[in-house]
Amino acid sequence: GLKNFDKVTSNSVLPKYPQVEWKKAKGLRDIISHHYFDVNAEAIFKVCKDHIHNLGETIKKIIDEI
Repeated sequence: GLKNFDKVTSNSVLPKYPQVEWKKAKGLRDIISHHYFDVNAEAIFKVCKDHIHNLGETIKKIIDEI
């Protein structure tokens, strides 16, 4: 995921795209993966509704540029 991508790119790519809160995205992934009993479904839905489009567009830009 994001942590591995950041590692193999020596932390040089994601900082170029500050429109995404990468630290929070990585943290959310960890919460969903490891603390799923504590996940608030409404909060996850809000994050998806508010941020997934921007994340997808940014990932497309990264792919096009590398």
